[in-house]
Amino acid sequence: MELHTLKPPKGSKKPRKRVGRGTGCGTGKTSGRGHKGAGQRSGFRSKGGHEGGQMPLHRRLPKRGFTNIFRKEFQIVNITDLARCDSNDVTGEALKNAGLIKKLDVPVKILGNGNVETAFNVKANAFTKAAKEKIEAAGGKIEVI
Repeated sequence: MELHTLKPPKGSKKPRKRVGRGTGCGTGKTSGRGHKGAGQRSGFRSKGGHEGGQMPLHRRLPKRGFTNIFRKEFQIVNITDLARCDSNDVTGEALKNAGLIKKLDVPVKILGNGNVETAFNVKANAFTKAAKEKIEAAGGKIEVI
């Protein structure tokens, strides 16, 4: 078998259906579009979710939950990951350079998962109680910005 001799399996390829070529072909006259109305016109697209008069699925299903408009989104960093920063002064730029956060304009929250051996000076938007205690127990300082 060579590349220039490859062919699709027999019966897997069919010629495209040519519509509007007389009544003998089965798709003549109206070309399979039915009689009158918007559906026969070019450019017709049915409305998304329209089910021909039946109540659409998105209206049959009940509403669930809500969106809290006052929610604050944080980028989270565990204190074990602080060791990946180059210096002991941990700021947003240091976290971004270490690959721990993606954006500087989104607030950062430090979580207390793990242990800290070195004294870090950490500047972040929020801290958990455990994170505060562990950083200060290791001789570090925290600053809420």
